[in-house]
Amino acid sequence: MSDYLSMGGHGLYIWGSYAMCALVMAVEAMLVLQRQRRARHAAKAAIDEEN
Repeated sequence: MSDYLSMGGHGLYIWGSYAMCALVMAVEAMLVLQRQRRARHAAKAAIDEEN
């Protein structure tokens, strides 16, 4: 198991890269949801102003 995790001495780089990629993807998903909520709120406010 330790041989698998060390990956020939490059394990820290490889697993660190996977971790950073996962972190960036999670942050991006959170930012997309935040922008979507803001857009929906702005659209609802615009519709309410029309009425």
